[in-house]
Amino acid sequence: MTSTSLFRLAALAAVVAGALFAGIQFIHPDDDVATVTTGAWALVAALTFVMALAGLVGVTGLYLRQVERSGLLGLIGYALLALFFLLTCAFTFVETLILPVLADEAPEFVGNVLGLFNGDGTDGSLGALELLGPTSGVLYLAGGVLFGVAAFRAGVTARWAGLLLAVGAVLPVLTGFLPHAVARFAALPVGMALVGLGLSLWTAASTRQSRTPPVAATS
Repeated sequence: MTSTSLFRLAALAAVVAGALFAGIQFIHPDDDVATVTTGAWALVAALTFVMALAGLVGVTGLYLRQVERSGLLGLIGYALLALFFLLTCAFTFVETLILPVLADEAPEFVGNVLGLFNGDGTDGSLGALELLGPTSGVLYLAGGVLFGVAAFRAGVTARWAGLLLAVGAVLPVLTGFLPHAVARFAALPVGMALVGLGLSLWTAASTRQSRTPPVAATS
């Protein structure tokens, strides 16, 4: 396993994450108690979990490929985005395995958990979990903006993709007044940005390999 192979794996992960992040928005069922026990919910939750894992691998590879040029800005942006994907993994685990089990016995609790992200809000009974939604939003916005700007400045991967990531991360704030079913499509630019960053990382890794001189054989 060479560094080029690892970067290509990260590039593929970023493309998968971006494609899933965008595609899921078109098939996501309504975020309500009635849907959490359906097959569509289970499918989307599983795809979201794969997206989050792939996103974590992808942004890690992207950061390591440009670590020398992205500086402190890139480090902070990477850390925030990585935490966002980790938080998404944890929440999706709850969506997939816990909420369907509780839907009939504790529908109010399930509705409150869904309200953390679907715009309906909660009744204040979730305690520290109430911070989950705002925390995720801050990680997504700040991480996307900082990492996107750092990628744009570094110039190792496609600058347009870095810029699109930075701009796309802000869109949920601008579309917050829209219904959740419509506002979720603000994720499309970020998905496209991850695909672009992944494709350009693959190209950068291939270019790096082609420029590496062969090791002379010794007797």
